[in-house]
Order: sequence, then C-alpha cells, then structure tokens
Amino acid sequence: MLGLVLLYVGAVLFINGLSMLGKIAPKEAAAMNLFTGGLSLLVSVLQIASGQAPLIRAAAFGLLFCFTYLWVAYVNRTGQDGRGLGWFSLFVAATAGWVTWDTFAAAQTPGQLWIASCWAAWTVLWACYFVIGALQRSAWVRPVAWLTVAQALLTAWLPGYLLLSGRMAA
Repeated sequence: MLGLVLLYVGAVLFINGLSMLGKIAPKEAAAMNLFTGGLSLLVSVLQIASGQAPLIRAAAFGLLFCFTYLWVAYVNRTGQDGRGLGWFSLFVAATAGWVTWDTFAAAQTPGQLWIASCWAAWTVLWACYFVIGALQRSAWVRPVAWLTVAQALLTAWLPGYLLLSGRMAA
C-alpha cells in the first residue's frame, strides 16, 4: 500500500506547491488534500485493523501525513492563517526526524535507503512549513513552494510509481 499512498502524496505535494506559487487557488487545492488525506486515513485504518505491529507502526506515521493534508484542506477552505498547522508541522518534523534516524539504521537495500532519504527530506519540508505557518515568514513561501514541488516528484511520485510498477522494493 506504500506505493499507492506515495503516488497520491506526490500529487498533493505537487498541487500544494503550485498553490503556494499562486498557480492554483487554495480552495481548489483543498480537493486534492481531502482526497489524499482520506486515502491515507483509509489505508492507515486498514493497517491498524490488521493487528500486525509493523503495519500499526506504518499507520501511526501515515496518520501524520493524513492529518497534515486534512488540516491543509481546512486552512485552504476557511482562510485560516495556518499558525496551528505550523505548530503541528513542528511536531511532525520532530517525529519525522526520529523516523529518519530509525529508518536509516534499519536500511539494508537501496530501496530502504531511498525511503530513509525521503523521510529526511520530509523532515526538512515539515520544518519549513513550521517556519511559514507558525512563525509567519512569508519570505520563505516561494522557495519552500519549489522545494515542495521537487519533493513531490523525488520523494513521493517517483518512489510511489516505482513501487507500484514493481521496479523497486520497499
């Protein structure tokens, strides 16, 4: 299920980056955030229902993505300033930092190293969202938007596609 979720994480990050650049209205970008948040929620619930510890662990971390996208949709639809989302992003960045550490420590294949690298990249991205949201640093928006687009392609869409096509194993 990782490939499925990553494919749509790539889509939502791409859309969110374009929205941050002013190419797509935030209210329009909310649709992709709701879809991806809902999809990752469904996948996480199925993983939790399996009762298998590794899948429950994956679900716990997947829910960080899920709630981020649902909160982005809320902010985009209601016009909130995103400070609460920014502070949540700090919590997620700290958690993702630990996930990065653990994932690198356990990695034994090139695919696992790539996933660990993705976690490192997401840690940086969520930290940037903290700066933009909680600290309201508008000068960061454009560079972080481009970072979001780049990460959409390299840390989500491409590995998602490779996993789904059988060209990469997690």
